[in-house]
Amino acid sequence: MWDKIIYFCIIILTTYVIKQLISETPNYVKFQSKFLIFYITTSLFAIFIMPFFVFNPKNVKNSLFASQIIKHVTKIIEIKWHLRNGKILAEDRGAVVISNHQSSLDILGMFNIWHVVVKIAAVARKELFYIWPFGLAAYLAGVVFIDRNNSKDAYKTLKATSDVMIKNKTKIWIFPEGTRNKDFTKLLPFKKGAFNIAVAAQVPIIPVVFSPYYFINRKKYIFNKGHAIIQCLEPISTKGLTMEDVPELIEKVRSIMTIAYQELSKEVLSALPANYPLATQD
Repeated sequence: MWDKIIYFCIIILTTYVIKQLISETPNYVKFQSKFLIFYITTSLFAIFIMPFFVFNPKNVKNSLFASQIIKHVTKIIEIKWHLRNGKILAEDRGAVVISNHQSSLDILGMFNIWHVVVKIAAVARKELFYIWPFGLAAYLAGVVFIDRNNSKDAYKTLKATSDVMIKNKTKIWIFPEGTRNKDFTKLLPFKKGAFNIAVAAQVPIIPVVFSPYYFINRKKYIFNKGHAIIQCLEPISTKGLTMEDVPELIEKVRSIMTIAYQELSKEVLSALPANYPLATQD
């Protein structure tokens, strides 16, 4: 009896999901399916490549290898990434790369340009480590996990990472907003950790700005195909700066990135039809 009921429920649920997926009208199922494709495919890739990392754990070359495989997920969800001024990221030197943080999709953008940077270690919040298998694979691939609720411990972790950055000419990629910014009209205030590290190590800061993800509208359950521009700005030197200069440095960098973000917004949005369902219009 119960097996028939369960079987019937599965058929009904499957029929409903398929109907929603093939529907031309935006809906919750279609919207979430794009993210599920990203999460599930990434996790499967993580399981596949993890054994290769065990023999050389926490090596940034592991991240490069992983990125060249996982980046192809972006083709499935139909997003194209366009890197501008990538020669700045390609320079063989230690630096702190900071960028705006809009979505979990940012990591796909990073994967698509990782081969340009080559030697880079991403910084992520500690909670992501426990999302296995992706978290474990990321750890073995050289991702640095920090506890944002413990600033002293986070600083120690970043300090140890910065020593490696200087020695091996490796770049550190940090999202200074600290969390995903769902407001596509402005940047959130920057936390000072990335700037403290750059000043302490006397390495340049490389601002990287992602254009707004105009093709995503969470309120209307829209996830269209689209493109995103990743704009590298000119490096900002920290030579001769001290910790007392950090607040001014933060404002300077945020101001430069805000202007670039606004310009990118105008560029990508101006090319859209007048009736395009933008999230910023809600």
